[in-house]
Amino acid sequence: MSVKEFKLPDPGEGLTEAEIVTWNVKVGDTVKVNDIVVEIETAKSLVELPVPFAGTVTALLVDEGSTVEVGTPIIAVDTGGGAGAGAPTTVQDAPAEGPVEPGLEGSPAPKLAAEVAAAAADEEIEEGKIGGTTSTGRTAVLVGYGVKQTEAKRRPRKGSAAPEAPAAAPTAPAAPAAPAAAPAAAAPAAPAGGARALAKPPVRKLAKDLGVDLGSVTGSGEGGIVTRADVEAYAAGAGSQPAGTSGDATAAAGDAAYVAPVFAQSGERETRVPIKGVRKMTAQAMVSSAFTAPHVTEWVTVDATATMELVERLKKDREFRDVKVTPLLVLAKAMTVAIRRHPEINATWDEAAQEIVVKNYVNLGIAAATPRGLIVPNIKDADRMSMRQLAEAISALTATAREGRTQPADMSGGTITITNVGVFGVDTGTPIINPGESAILAFGAIRRQPWVVEQADGTETIEPRWVTQLALSFDHRLIDGELGSKFIADVGAILADPARGLVWG
Repeated sequence: MSVKEFKLPDPGEGLTEAEIVTWNVKVGDTVKVNDIVVEIETAKSLVELPVPFAGTVTALLVDEGSTVEVGTPIIAVDTGGGAGAGAPTTVQDAPAEGPVEPGLEGSPAPKLAAEVAAAAADEEIEEGKIGGTTSTGRTAVLVGYGVKQTEAKRRPRKGSAAPEAPAAAPTAPAAPAAPAAAPAAAAPAAPAGGARALAKPPVRKLAKDLGVDLGSVTGSGEGGIVTRADVEAYAAGAGSQPAGTSGDATAAAGDAAYVAPVFAQSGERETRVPIKGVRKMTAQAMVSSAFTAPHVTEWVTVDATATMELVERLKKDREFRDVKVTPLLVLAKAMTVAIRRHPEINATWDEAAQEIVVKNYVNLGIAAATPRGLIVPNIKDADRMSMRQLAEAISALTATAREGRTQPADMSGGTITITNVGVFGVDTGTPIINPGESAILAFGAIRRQPWVVEQADGTETIEPRWVTQLALSFDHRLIDGELGSKFIADVGAILADPARGLVWG
């Protein structure tokens, strides 16, 4: 017997620990090279880890919910002694080829001290080579960026109700009828016989936080998957929620993923939630930013009626029929235009070098509230995108954040941020600057309000208009009042009259 241990690899971004969220295998399961065996949560994202060797699982060395440091053995696999001489016994022993994430010049790129690879179908791959497309016979893949991310469907877990068909069965005659497959067509009820409940990692984490046993919850999702709504309804004592309902409470504009908290009916007067993962990282970053950069906040109230009219026209335009059009899209475009007029707003303060670094590109951050906490993924090179491309990018960013799958690279290298507090019905606020940036703009709720309108003949009338408030917080070390005022005034002017974007852009 040859037992090898898989150590927790370095997820990069300076992170030194991660939480074991979900094991996809159990003791006795057989695994192949690159099988996804565990899902971990770092301070920035949920990541699926593939195993670098094949064999039989002999031990899960860390329990779900435990936080472990990089380099800690987490699973033991009996490889059967079939590995070649000199093969690495852990992921850390394999040489890394650290590919660089494109478009992240000037920002820390994720690193990986381990190599994992895309195993071709069920092909046996020699351990120590792990795949093979590069000149060295290996394929270097960042944690969370491998082939698993590009697949359309999840690979079934070992021991599930629908196991993978054996690869060596081409000569088996096709049966005229398959009555045994008929039960699989129906949506499964609650897991029985010790089978693992089907649920996405964010749902599992919610169930863990609420003290809900997923095996007791009836899934209403497609294929019997347990949804967030099912867990919340069960925790509230209402049993499983009917199929077709959604647990994501998203505001009408749909630009931020937000889930209302549900408190377990345990009878306890207090609940203690460990500070870790995204919330821990966010707290540290906000404290550092608030007490390092001198914040100044300015407000402007804008008649956004023309923006709302533009949004309605774009929704009917065939160029935008496949994407979601919201006022946030217009604001994002207005920001890029205003930055072109005032490039010094898109900068950062380099304390070590005593320099102001002006960025000639715009990586536009969109703050998103998720079940794991507040994250700020950004759209790379947003200033080079058309309105249609921006709409697609915002939709993809929001969907990924809602699923808890935002990767560290998507949150690195931001230059300026929008926080859309308006989706929660909030008028405005004083946002804290995202670390590494110098400005953040809060987008308030758009409401119907009385507004003084100047007519063509010079007279003034009071009319109901769509009105919103913008608030810009900026680092006063490098952005003075004049620059900040001109920038937010230009953004407001474009919302009031989107045609200005054509003139200024």
